[in-house]
Amino acid sequence: MSRRVKFPLAFLAAALLVAAIFRFSACGGSYSSGTAGMTSAPSITVQPMNQTVAAGQTATFSVTASGSAPLAYQWQMNDADISGANSASYTTPVTAAANSGERFRVKISNAYGSVTSTEATLTVNPGGNASSIDVVTYHYDNMRTGQNTHETILTPANVNVGSFGKLGEFVVDGLVDAQPLYLSNVAIPGKGTKNVLYVATEHGSVYAFDAESVNGSTGTFLWKTSTLAPGETTSDNRRCTQVSPEIGITATPVIDRSRNAIYVVAMSKLASGQYFQRLHALDLATGAELFGGPTNIAATFPGTGAGSTNGSVTFDPKQYKERPGLLQVGSAIYTTWSSHCDFTPYTSWIMTYSADTLAQTGVLNLVPNGSDGAIWMAGAAPGADPAGDVFFILGNGTFDTTLDSNGFPSNGNCGNCFVRLTNNGGLKLADYFTPSNTVAESAVDKDFGSGGELLLPDLVDAAGATRHLAVGSGKDGIIYVVDRDNMGKFSAAGDKIYQEIAGKLAGGVFGKPSYFNNTVYYGAVGDALKAFPISMAKLAASPSSQSVHVFNYPGANPSISANGNAAGIVWALENNNGGILFAFDASNLANELYDSNQAAGGRDHFPNSLNNKFTSPMVANGRVYVQTPSSVAVFGLLH
Repeated sequence: MSRRVKFPLAFLAAALLVAAIFRFSACGGSYSSGTAGMTSAPSITVQPMNQTVAAGQTATFSVTASGSAPLAYQWQMNDADISGANSASYTTPVTAAANSGERFRVKISNAYGSVTSTEATLTVNPGGNASSIDVVTYHYDNMRTGQNTHETILTPANVNVGSFGKLGEFVVDGLVDAQPLYLSNVAIPGKGTKNVLYVATEHGSVYAFDAESVNGSTGTFLWKTSTLAPGETTSDNRRCTQVSPEIGITATPVIDRSRNAIYVVAMSKLASGQYFQRLHALDLATGAELFGGPTNIAATFPGTGAGSTNGSVTFDPKQYKERPGLLQVGSAIYTTWSSHCDFTPYTSWIMTYSADTLAQTGVLNLVPNGSDGAIWMAGAAPGADPAGDVFFILGNGTFDTTLDSNGFPSNGNCGNCFVRLTNNGGLKLADYFTPSNTVAESAVDKDFGSGGELLLPDLVDAAGATRHLAVGSGKDGIIYVVDRDNMGKFSAAGDKIYQEIAGKLAGGVFGKPSYFNNTVYYGAVGDALKAFPISMAKLAASPSSQSVHVFNYPGANPSISANGNAAGIVWALENNNGGILFAFDASNLANELYDSNQAAGGRDHFPNSLNNKFTSPMVANGRVYVQTPSSVAVFGLLH
């Protein structure tokens, strides 16, 4: 049995009035009752932009529109609808040269009308410039080998003055001390998919450049971000000319593609004299701050060392700069700290931060009850082995020659040490080596840590045992090869390490050795670039080849490009005489392939004299990138 519902006449009248209003509005009329603008057709506020990509990349077109009621999108290519392309952006499949010239537009509609965007054109550069390499950290990998073995474009046959030279430069707003980093195939909103070069400057800026855009021009950045907070400037040089006239970003950043972040440490100050060190995580596609950052860097550690109060040493941001490159191991970002010249008070700080939250996760001081021990390494970065242990070399500082029962300095002071840290159960010193004359060397500022470390791949010795080795050198010009599983610690009676080679480098090391194809390459001050081959897990006692050119201070900091084990090229920079980029045959350094002084009319000269102390060429996808005081110069094949 059903019941009839009775509606009051007043209710029926109101319903008829609402229906009439709706019909009037739908037929194009208007009704002023506070709902103005709720029945508008779509309008476009940002039209699609032309896109230029390399063959093998994708391109993304996007539009910004407004209007009442849900908006429907339909993208078209060459006037034909694209199936499934029904959102505010459209990304093409991987492109080929034949796709160049295709035209894209989008029709946007709702219940009240429609609008069609202007056309955007796709340009595809031929020549196979699609890239698959990423350079996300200093010297390519956490072992700090300095080798890119995925270079298929540059070879010893085509790197010569007739076919190779300077293509242009990316102009920036300050000195570039940090090594540029590189990512292939990054989707940039509104600009398509690009190979991106990331550049950080001492003016506190981070740039993302289209790595393919420099070809006789200055290039155009995809985005630029300042790390300065409102009212701040970069730091002054703190009366030290090592980084001058300003200090912003000195250390090479590190990129985590899975987190879509580039991690950067920047220094700044207020007019009041307050200084800051901050860790930033920036979005790879936009430069926006991530994870609630940046985070201020601060720390304390138990100790009575330089600058301590009440049994605790405190990190003072104005006394330090982040000079060594950043290191990422898993979810931990490692920062290591230099002083400004040798201006005291300072000690030896290592800190870790979460890659996910930027929260501090660990603090260690390696000279907590003494002084000095800055971590210099000529801008090189700490290394990490496959197990996640971390290796680097300290500069001159207090070392306790009285050892505890485990052979460690009795007061925890490990200045001038080649160290291995573990982060298993907390950040701590796991092993170390320091020369038997370490105290005398520190007393005359003869740093072990003027140069950076190199971790070698697994090597098999004459007895068939697998060796895990690391190499490092400093101002004394001695090549120290340590066993990473038993570094040797300290012995006043003489060094007890795996291998020691003296007298083969003409000067001190203010860079780092690099590795390729079972060979270690060194570029000391006032010395030729030298190759030391490895046999049975031992470095040769003398170099197998060396360059004719002798490198002035600060020597050469070599990097290598190759296609697997073939087509090896050793790249090195002379920082004097206006700056010279060299390319040598990796199999015989006496064979110079190219230098930037060879071309007539100064074609390949740098825009101004190099005085960047920490430069090391970076090679990616057929191009060589070199930091300068105001740009990144780009070298490649001349087309």
